[in-house]
Amino acid sequence: MVTDPHLFFADISLDLSRGEYLSGMKKLKAESKDFQDSYTFHLLLARAFKGAQRFPEALASLKTCCRIAPHNEVAWKELLQVHFLLLRAPGDDLASELEELSVALADFEPPKAYETSDPTPLNEQKQPFSDDDSISVPTESLATLFTEQGAYKKAIKIYTDLIQLNPSNADAYKNEIASLLDKL
Repeated sequence: MVTDPHLFFADISLDLSRGEYLSGMKKLKAESKDFQDSYTFHLLLARAFKGAQRFPEALASLKTCCRIAPHNEVAWKELLQVHFLLLRAPGDDLASELEELSVALADFEPPKAYETSDPTPLNEQKQPFSDDDSISVPTESLATLFTEQGAYKKAIKIYTDLIQLNPSNADAYKNEIASLLDKL
């Protein structure tokens, strides 16, 4: 039984940084019953699997991370890397799963925060990101949303990224891009 999870995870991180993937995996598996809902546990386990070239297991652990903390981009980026390492068509299963998660996240409502002081001044408020900023997880749902909002350049950028991720739908994406170019 782990008395201090922070020290336990630090020890595992140290093993992984030294390339001792099997040692880290062994320690994590011994404590798996206590950390089934832990994002950090599954992320470290995925990294140990990835380092040991056990990509399907790494993929499963990263999917668990994404379900536990869907807003955390670290697991999403590593999930994409493992998909590419498996030399699979990156758009097939991944794109459909990302679409499902995008739809699920569309209904997500963060907990309401109550203001206890003056509102945030306008110059400190977050401004919308520019058309040139990269989007780490491009999806058809996001492209549709940008199109509905009139953010055509952002939608075109996403469709361009989707062509590379899912070449089997390239013709449909190109048609969407052509349609959006007419609106600019």
